[in-house]
Amino acid sequence: QVQLVESGGGLVQAGGSLRLSCAASRRILSFNIMGWYRQAPGNQRELVATISSGGNTNSADSVKGRFTISRDIAKKMVYLQMNSLKPEDTAVYYCKADDQWRYYWGQGTQVTVSS
Repeated sequence: QVQLVESGGGLVQAGGSLRLSCAASRRILSFNIMGWYRQAPGNQRELVATISSGGNTNSADSVKGRFTISRDIAKKMVYLQMNSLKPEDTAVYYCKADDQWRYYWGQGTQVTVSS
């Protein structure tokens, strides 16, 4: 059973930064793609950023230039560096991993940005 454990969320003022971490229980290159998603109250879960096994990254237009996804293969970690945070970034952030058979979700970490 694959486990993904997020950490690094918290309360931050607008304009501040946070780095989220996702620890995987197995080699991250065994996944086709890993990513960060978020869900605000009353909203659907939405894609924030992804990184493929080949290292290609993609991000939502709303976070381009502010958020960066990265990984440490040896540590089995995926990160989301979030800069210039805005109140509208407030959400539960989830780590997701897809392999050839199924996808997996972490339990989420809360990010709250105050104005």
